[in-house]
Amino acid sequence: MGWRKAALAVAVAMACGLATAQEAQRHSVDPLEPFNRGVYRFNDAVDRAVLRPVATAYRDAVPQLMRTGVSNFFGNLGDVWNLANNVLQFKLQGSAETFMRLNVNTFFGLGGLLDIATDAGIERHGEDFGQTLGYWGVPAGPYLVLPLLGPSTIRDTAALPVDYWGDALGHVNDIPARNSLTVLRVVDRRASLLRASQLLQDAALDPYSFTRDAYLQRRNSEVRDGELPDDGGQ
Repeated sequence: MGWRKAALAVAVAMACGLATAQEAQRHSVDPLEPFNRGVYRFNDAVDRAVLRPVATAYRDAVPQLMRTGVSNFFGNLGDVWNLANNVLQFKLQGSAETFMRLNVNTFFGLGGLLDIATDAGIERHGEDFGQTLGYWGVPAGPYLVLPLLGPSTIRDTAALPVDYWGDALGHVNDIPARNSLTVLRVVDRRASLLRASQLLQDAALDPYSFTRDAYLQRRNSEVRDGELPDDGGQ
């Protein structure tokens, strides 16, 4: 009988130790959790009230073929900045393939409405300035949720002004056209995530924690081209 009590005590101690370790690890990457959760709730309220209904109406009203063309167009615009960051990271293959994508889709894909490059097997190498900073050794820093923009880190937040400058839409001089295209891009992106966001709400006990962990894992993988470090973060 005594050995059972001892075994139970060891099991409880191990469980408590594991919970403490997990809590410490979570705090190390998310020391701003109370603030972040408040911003997350604000973003979720805006999404439920505005973005999700608009994106749902867009998905239901616009034919799939047209939505695909819109996504292809903005993806082609994004390849301009992808190319710049591939060059900044000295990724020769990524730079060459992204340059080919731009030329093929722009000149033969009706300005990017058709994604001929993907059909031809030319891979997209998505890179932003936050990834470039990470490539050159800048640590990610704590997790941070930005109003309206969503999940980020201190490093990715610091990179946002440069990413904004590198955004091709930001250089459109016609302000009404630029604003309209920006809204269309936001709605198109949100529409593409409707199913994923619904699955998240249905499956995750804590959508905030799930979103945080998924974002950090994805960003770590992107900075390391798919290879995660042993400690799980940067």
